[in-house]
Amino acid sequence: MVPPSPLTESEKNAIIGGVLLSMLLAALDQTIVAPAMPTIAHALGHAEYLPWIVTGYLLTATAVAPLYGKISDVHGRRPTVYAAILIFLAGSLVSAMAPNMLVLIIGRAIQGAGGGGLFALAQTVIGDLVPPRERARYSAWIAGTWAVASIAGPLLGGGFAEHLHWSLIFWINLPLGFLAMAIINKPLKKLPIAAKHHRIDGLGALLLVVATALLLLALNWGGSAYPWLSSEILGLLACSAIFWAGFALRLLKAAEPLISLEVLGNPIVLTGTLSMFLLQAANIGLAVYLPVYLQSVVGLSVGESGIAMLGLMLGTVAGATFSGRTIQRFVHYKRIAMAGIAFAIVCLGVLSLVAEHASLLVVEILTTCIGLGSGTTFPVATVSVQNAVDQRHLGVATGVLTFLRSLGSALGVAMLGAVALGYGLPLASEGAHATSVTVEAAAFVMIFLAAAVTLVLALVALGLMPEKPLRGHAETAPVLAE
Repeated sequence: MVPPSPLTESEKNAIIGGVLLSMLLAALDQTIVAPAMPTIAHALGHAEYLPWIVTGYLLTATAVAPLYGKISDVHGRRPTVYAAILIFLAGSLVSAMAPNMLVLIIGRAIQGAGGGGLFALAQTVIGDLVPPRERARYSAWIAGTWAVASIAGPLLGGGFAEHLHWSLIFWINLPLGFLAMAIINKPLKKLPIAAKHHRIDGLGALLLVVATALLLLALNWGGSAYPWLSSEILGLLACSAIFWAGFALRLLKAAEPLISLEVLGNPIVLTGTLSMFLLQAANIGLAVYLPVYLQSVVGLSVGESGIAMLGLMLGTVAGATFSGRTIQRFVHYKRIAMAGIAFAIVCLGVLSLVAEHASLLVVEILTTCIGLGSGTTFPVATVSVQNAVDQRHLGVATGVLTFLRSLGSALGVAMLGAVALGYGLPLASEGAHATSVTVEAAAFVMIFLAAAVTLVLALVALGLMPEKPLRGHAETAPVLAE
């Protein structure tokens, strides 16, 4: 059999552009829906189930991320990317045509089952095309994709719902998805399959999905739908723990486990994914409660607080861009991220000290600096984890990283939500002014301090991560770090 010809630079750029476009689809769907939710509730009724439009997507997107990594390692990137896009588009079609709230929630869950794969696969494909020494600079593109989604999503969602029809937030995915497939169709055929003659552990996959879904339900409902110590939440956590134990046992007993023990036992993978998990918990938790702080304490309107969030988002993109462009110049490259996290911790500490009386300008400067510092970690953690494993396990390692990043997001919102409730700040008070500014300010001081402590733990995990020289173009296939 004649091997495929090497990819040209234009084909590599086409693939990267295509997978980033597909990633943009999934990222948009996490931001475009929120502004349209009141309109959707008015059109379909059953407003009490509105949170499930977001939760349904989050559950499936998080649970399937590691599965896509393994599937792409076994069956190749092209069919796996195509499957993820098609599942996502099928969910978009169901959501757009939904006659009632139940069908819309089902459509969103189907979307998540595809969208969760697009996050992991985009980074995996870039990992196939670019050696680790040069790969970090593409992390800025990924961060930029998230920034575009963060800004364009709310604008498009609000515009479609107010001036046209809410279903357009789902119809728009179809032409973009087919465009992404057309762009990557031919060049992706040249990517080799890294691990032939392997199989997927179906039972392990089922245990992982159920364990993750139960844990996310507990994190989403705890403190809002049910008290944290209620029988419902404790029952969900107990059931999740049982399924996690079953999954761990399956990893030890299966002839070919879903996630290779060789990957899980790698100290770089362990500490790198843990640092990303903790960093994302702090970042997303902060992103959720910062608008509430801006409205309740600083005195901004809902729209103004959204604009004020640009500092945090653009700072994160700038931090990732700086880190990605400089990582190949440093032998001890993880020091870039460690310095960035330390800077973010200091800024969060200052923010907690001035939270009760800070001006908008001070808050904007501090949150931009927090984003700038924490953003440096994304390229370093991603490239370190991918550089630590051989090509056969690239998809699995990237899938695990994506999975823990998503799980960290859910944990961060739940953790800071528990802090907020403990200080009398209602979770649903966004845009509303509570009666006691003093209580609110105290709550936000503790929220900022909790985020800072979480970043300290991320810094410790990153400090424990071994460094392995980044491979370049001319180097041979890697082996796992000892």
